[in-house]
Amino acid sequence: MDVVHGYGISATQYLQVHYKDTQDWFLLVSMAADLRNTFFVFFPVWFHLWEPVGVKLVWVAVVGDWLNMIFKWILFGERPYWWIQETGYYGNSTVPYIEQFPMTCETGPGSPSGHAMGAAGVYYAMISSLLAILLRNYGTHIKSWCVRGPLWMVFWCVQVCVCVSRVFIAAHFPHQVIAGVFIGIIVAQAFNHIQWIYGASLRHYIYTTVLLLSVALGLYLLLRGAGVDLLWTLDKAQNWCLNPEWVHMDTTPFASLFRNTGTLFGLGLGLHLPSCAETKRTEGGATYKLGCLSATLVLLHLLDYFRPPAHSVLFYLLSFCKSATVPLATVGIVPYCVAAVLGQNKKKQL
Repeated sequence: MDVVHGYGISATQYLQVHYKDTQDWFLLVSMAADLRNTFFVFFPVWFHLWEPVGVKLVWVAVVGDWLNMIFKWILFGERPYWWIQETGYYGNSTVPYIEQFPMTCETGPGSPSGHAMGAAGVYYAMISSLLAILLRNYGTHIKSWCVRGPLWMVFWCVQVCVCVSRVFIAAHFPHQVIAGVFIGIIVAQAFNHIQWIYGASLRHYIYTTVLLLSVALGLYLLLRGAGVDLLWTLDKAQNWCLNPEWVHMDTTPFASLFRNTGTLFGLGLGLHLPSCAETKRTEGGATYKLGCLSATLVLLHLLDYFRPPAHSVLFYLLSFCKSATVPLATVGIVPYCVAAVLGQNKKKQL
C-alpha cells in the first residue's frame, strides 16, 4: 500500500501546487459535501415538497454513513496528513510537503471517504428520484435523454469536485474517494428497490436504531477484547495536525454513529406523532408547504448553532438528541405549528 499512498501524496501535492488559486473553492466543496447539509437542507426541502424522497434521503444517508464507519473500522485506512509524517517510504529522499487546512484533520480512519460516499449516495438518490418524477409526470412531452443526460452530468460533476477537494486538503488518498463514490452509489441504488421504508412503523424505526447501535458497539467491544483499538486514529490526528483547534470531536466514529442513529430515530418519531398524522390528513396546498419549508429551514439554522460540550458521554448523548430533533422538527413540530397558525387565520377571517 505504500506505493499507492505515495502516488496519492503526489496527487495531493500536484493539486496544492498547481491549483492553489482554487483553494477556497475546494474548501467550499468539501464543506458542502458534509452530511450535515443533507439533514439540515436537502431533507427538509425534499420532505415538504415530495415526502417519500425526503424519507429515502435520510435512510440512504444514515445507513450509508453507518456502513462507512464499519468499513473504516475494518480497513484501517490511513490519511495523507499523518501517513506522510510516519512513513519510511521515502527513505533518504526529501519528504514531499503537503499543506493542511481546518477540514484536513478528521479523526477517523480514511478508507473509504465518508464525504465522497455520502455525496454519491445522497445525490444519486436525489437525481434518480427527480428523474422518476419528471419522466412519470412529463414523459410524454420530453425526450428521456434530454433529462437524463444533464442530470447525470450534474451528478458526476459533483462527485469529481468532492473527490478532488478531499484529495486537495490531504484528508484522503485518491483510491479512498473513488471507493467511497462507488459504495455510495450501491447503497443509494439498493434503497431505490426497498419500499418498506415508506410505510415503516415506529417499531421498525426503533428496532433499526437499536440494531445499528448494537452492531457497531458490539463490533467495537469484540475487537477491543481481541486487543484491537478501533480508535487508533485519534492519537494520530492529535499528534500530526498542525493546529490542535482543527481536531474536532464531531469527526470521531462514535460521533457519526450517535448522530446518524439519532436522526433515524427522530424521523420515525416525527412520522408517527399523532399530531403529525392528523396534520397530514387535514392540511395541504402551496401556502402550507411553503410555510413549513421556510419555518423549518430557519429553525434548523438556529438549531445548528448549538454545539454539545466536548465531554465524551455527554457529547454523544446530546449529539443523539440534537440529531433526533432535526427530523422531529421537520416532520412533526413545524407542520403542526404551521397548520395551527393557518387554522387560526381562517377562523379570524370567518
